[in-house]
Amino acid sequence: MHLYTASLTEYKRLATKEVKIGDLLLGNFNPIRVQTMTTTDTMDTIATVEQSIRCIEAGAELVRITAPSKKEAENLQNIKDELRKRGYNTPLVADIHFTPNAAEIAARIVEKVRVNPGNYVDKKKFEQIEYTDAEYLEEIDRIRERFTPLVKICREHGTAMRIGTNHGSLSDRIMSRYGDTAIGMVESAMEFLRIARAESYHNIVLSMKSSNPQVMVQAYRLLIQHMFDEFNECYPLHLGVTEAGDGEDGRVKSAAGIGTLLEDGIGDTVRVSLTEDPELEIPVCRDLVKRYSVHSRQSTVHSNVPPVSEKSFQTKERALPYSPFEYKRRETFAVGNIGDKHVPVVVADLSKLKHITVNELEHVGYKYDAVTDKWTIADMAADYIFTGNQTLSFELPGTLKVIAYPEAWKTAAVTAAGEQKYFPIFMDSGFAEADTKSDLLNFVMIDCYNDDVTINDYTHLDALANDPTVVLCLSSTNKNAMQSVRRMFVELMERKIKNPVVLITDSNWQSADEHLIHYSTECGALLLDGLGDGICLGMSSESYSLQAASFSQNTTGRNYLSNQSPEQFINNTAFSILQATRTRISKTEYISCPSCGRTLFDLQETTAKIRSVTSHLKGVKIAIMGCIVNGPGEMADADFGYVGSGPGKITLYKGKEVVKRSVDSDVAVNELINLLKENDAWVEPA
Repeated sequence: MHLYTASLTEYKRLATKEVKIGDLLLGNFNPIRVQTMTTTDTMDTIATVEQSIRCIEAGAELVRITAPSKKEAENLQNIKDELRKRGYNTPLVADIHFTPNAAEIAARIVEKVRVNPGNYVDKKKFEQIEYTDAEYLEEIDRIRERFTPLVKICREHGTAMRIGTNHGSLSDRIMSRYGDTAIGMVESAMEFLRIARAESYHNIVLSMKSSNPQVMVQAYRLLIQHMFDEFNECYPLHLGVTEAGDGEDGRVKSAAGIGTLLEDGIGDTVRVSLTEDPELEIPVCRDLVKRYSVHSRQSTVHSNVPPVSEKSFQTKERALPYSPFEYKRRETFAVGNIGDKHVPVVVADLSKLKHITVNELEHVGYKYDAVTDKWTIADMAADYIFTGNQTLSFELPGTLKVIAYPEAWKTAAVTAAGEQKYFPIFMDSGFAEADTKSDLLNFVMIDCYNDDVTINDYTHLDALANDPTVVLCLSSTNKNAMQSVRRMFVELMERKIKNPVVLITDSNWQSADEHLIHYSTECGALLLDGLGDGICLGMSSESYSLQAASFSQNTTGRNYLSNQSPEQFINNTAFSILQATRTRISKTEYISCPSCGRTLFDLQETTAKIRSVTSHLKGVKIAIMGCIVNGPGEMADADFGYVGSGPGKITLYKGKEVVKRSVDSDVAVNELINLLKENDAWVEPA
């Protein structure tokens, strides 16, 4: 049986041990808990208390506070006392990195401590050191000696612990043996878990965080596998994507990573790491987890399942024909610019517009200048537009193509230009029965495993299998839509059907934030497994009307999501999902931490300033980190880095190499631009 998705067609939670954090129960099918982390100076008791209260009132069930040294750890008592005095009993979590002494103090005060195996005892100096087996074991003994006192204190005081591995802060020792890999993250946590278990301490939560959702998802799956293999049980899991950033991009990246795992029943608590005020993280967390409540999704409890090897990773129905532990894109042939080695395409749904004009195309990346009779094409310009029953009364820009229902396609395709620009979309059985089809490109829709359909109803797959003109469009009206589409991918792979696939995802939610989470979760979960050669997002008629009304009423830009037409919102979201899943890069990527008490400059203001001058640098990855805890490590996943190194001082990186130290923050953004120029990564904005 598959350990992280017990069924391809049902949503099921993974069975995990129960952990007690104060009066809060985590794991063992308790509700998925939501949490956040304060950004205030921990020594400022009142500011931290008041920010904690804002988070709690927004819905946070745990509040994490940084304790980088003994003095901050000791002040947690004052913070806790003031919160309890004001009537707030929410469990507090101390965030510890480099200082075991601080952890041992905090463990006697708060309900939970978080330690990072990469820097709790081990150090990260970016040194390449080769360890013999004997030397490696000596280091494990040193870790055991230093970590065991904390374990005993936690056991004595009933304090919970999170062993939280970060991809960006793996120690030099782990890096030397495993490299910068998901399995290195797993082994880093397992070392600490083994020590805790040897002391009969089990009040433990684990996490595997990365700013790269692909790495993050693979690491959690591997961790589950290794826990079952070694212990025949699984500890509860804290989900998060580190340094996700802010705004739409931060939400999409978080939802793609966290949502992928939640869809598979993985995750007992979530934190969305946004470069925004911490209370703004909570609504995003709640939008993620409410999809899995008993009111909206079937939640089937299942018992622990026996471990299996990676090679024989099984589901109840069959073995997966691909590995969930590594990214490998499904093998397809190309139909036009879809499939094979092409980046995934974006299809913009314009079918709900009453009359499509050149002005509407601006919302999906094409701007027409009537004076020069020329089109300007944006980096995030849709590859195809779906017009339903409409044909267009104007000439299209050179790269854009139209998908229409068969009758509209027949009308448009009578001209030579139309034949090259318009392509039909059929229902599955309709394609097999159609008298007229395109010689170049046909889209065929399949509703995957809805409640009235079984595999025996898909005999028509054989009629279109490997037709060199057919692109499949997979969606599902099933309440478990993602699992149902994934099951169809398994069927295609087993039948050796290599037609490319466009993922079609509709949303029935109401708010723009809810749509964003829905799209990112449903599509991200498939794209991160290498499934999908294109993406098309849509809304129900009611949802579309609400988004359109919100757009028309909000012209001030106060809400970055509502201040977009439905077409613009859907198109931007599609490109953001592809960017977050690393399947198509169309804009600058920012790896930006969420700020905390360790942050050495105004992170939100600085992130906005850097965005304003670099957002045109397509494909460049820039990390903006508040301090050195994860900063240098995350440079490994960024092209350039901007890291706080002291009050008012910045260190600039190229990759993980320090280029300039102690740069005054007043000129650091300009120095970053100079660094980009020196490395041929800068172009002047248009």
